[in-house]
Parts: sequence; structure tokens; C-alpha cells
Amino acid sequence: MAAARAASIRPGQLPARESELRAAFLAEVDRIPGGDRLRRCIQCGTCSGSCPVSYAMDVQPRQLVAHFRAGGLDTILHSRTIWLCASCYACTVRCPAGIKVTELIYGLRRMALDRRVHDPSQPVAVLAREFVRVIKGRGRNDEMRLMLRYCLRVAPFRLLGLIPVGWRMLRAGRLSWSTGRVKGLAGLRRLIAKAEAMDQAAPRAQVEAMGTVGYGVVAERPVVAARSAGA
Repeated sequence: MAAARAASIRPGQLPARESELRAAFLAEVDRIPGGDRLRRCIQCGTCSGSCPVSYAMDVQPRQLVAHFRAGGLDTILHSRTIWLCASCYACTVRCPAGIKVTELIYGLRRMALDRRVHDPSQPVAVLAREFVRVIKGRGRNDEMRLMLRYCLRVAPFRLLGLIPVGWRMLRAGRLSWSTGRVKGLAGLRRLIAKAEAMDQAAPRAQVEAMGTVGYGVVAERPVVAARSAGA
């Protein structure tokens, strides 16, 4: 079945999954002020040369745009790159085309988490999800609780090795058993729930996709979806 679907795709045509990911990515780009500058990338490599952690990346920052143009968003979302970004903004500051590379990486992270298409073994992805859960549950970060949840999901036996370090931090006052909850937590939860509901209800940008790969994809235009079928 998969071979038949692959055979039906013409050279240069995007598979259905990639078209879906492309539409979601362009919707994220549309949220970023100046996100349309992505189309101006000249592949100069300034972002990769400026990145302090590019040596550890399997997909260089410059290659993020190249993979997108080539129809390889699935490769990007399963890479280590989007989770290794140090948020130093060196790539954004030095980009001659004014592309907000760091913000685009944040958008890719949101896509990967929302659609659960990232590599589940990536510890940074697990940490990001557990951090959000702790914030929703207590209204603030609880380092002890966060590390326990993180280690139990990534490396349970590593907790044994962290006990001496944690004990020294507790004795030095650098770590507490619990930070407690913020006042008015119920109101904060209602605020978060309302924001999430608004995000779900808001019309997302749809893409008038060309369905092909290559530099021609930069000509795609986002089209705002109608609020109702009769609009």
C-alpha cells in the first residue's frame, strides 16, 4: 500500500503528510511578526556560523530553510536541532535578510509538541512538556518536582546519582523541597484555559499550497480561513 502511494507521487510533488506539515508550519510563520521574510533566505550560512551550538546539531540552522524548501519538514521535526537552540538570537541579529530564525525554531518546537511528531527520546522535549505541566499545576516552577517528573520519564535510575548533588543543594539553600502554589491559582488556571480555548477557536491560516518542492514553494500564499461556511 505504501509503495503504491509512493509510486503515485510525481517527481517534485509533495506527499500528503508533508503538505499537512507545511500548512501547519506556514500557519506558525504567520503568527511571527515579519515571518514572511523566510522567503528571502539566500542560504549564506551566517546563521550556522553564528550559532554557538551548531557543532552539536544534526541539521544546521541554514539547513532548516533548505529542508523546508525541499519538502523535508518531517526531517526537521525529528532532528535534535530545534531542541538544542540556546536562544541567544545571534542568528537573528546577524541574518542579512532579517529572518527571525530563533522565532521560527520556537514555532517548530510548538509544532513538534502539539502534533507529537518529534523524537520521543529527545530529553529537551520531555522537559518542556513537564515544565508546562508544573506551571499549570502550581502557578510557578517547582524545581524539585520538575526534576523528579523529568527523570522518571527519561532516566529513572539517574535519580540515584543525583541524590548527593540534590542533598548538597538543599543544605546550601539552593534548592527547596517545595515552592508551594501561587495565590489565586484557580483564577490563573481559568485564564490559561481561556487562552487555550481562544487559540483553538481562532481561525488558523490555511495555505494555498502549490504542492511542489524546490524554490518555488516560497511563492505560497497564506489564506485566512473563513469563520463560517457562509462567510
